Amino acid sequence: MKYNPRVSSSRRKCRKAHFTAPSSVRRILMSAPLSADLRNKYNVRSVPVRKDDEVQVVRGTYKGREGKVVQVYRKKWVIHIERITREKVNGSTVNVGINPSKVVITKLKLDKDRKALLDRKAKGRAADKAKGKFTVEDVAAAAGGPSLQEVD
Repeated sequence: MKYNPRVSSSRRKCRKAHFTAPSSVRRILMSAPLSADLRNKYNVRSVPVRKDDEVQVVRGTYKGREGKVVQVYRKKWVIHIERITREKVNGSTVNVGINPSKVVITKLKLDKDRKALLDRKAKGRAADKAKGKFTVEDVAAAAGGPSLQEVD
C-alpha cells in the first residue's frame, strides 16, 4: 500500500525515476545486506556498497565466491569484485558486473563517515524496537485494575 502521496505507483514513472536517478540516489539504491555477524554487531541490516568492502556472492554463477570490491559502477548498476573476471575472445580479461543485492558484505571499510552512518541507522532501529511494545503490567496499570498475576 502507498503511504506517501508524493510518490507515484505508476510502473512507467517508477521505472523512469529508477533509470534516470542521479549518482547520489544510485548510491542508496545500490545497497547490500550485511552478513549475520556484522548485522548483530552493528544492529544494521544493509548499507551502500563501497570500494574496499569485502563481499561474498550469494546468488548466480559466481555464488560462494568472495573478494574485495574493486569498483562500484553506478552507471551500470553493478559492482566489480577482484578475481571475478572472464576472458574475452581477444584474450584480455574483464571484470564481471555483479548486482549489489546479490552479495553480502562480510567486512566493512570503516572511516568516520561510515561509522556515523552505522550509528545513525542503529539508533533509528533501536527506537523502532521499543515503539509500540506493551507489557502485561503496562496494560494493567493503564486500566487501573489489578494485574493478571494478582487475579490468579
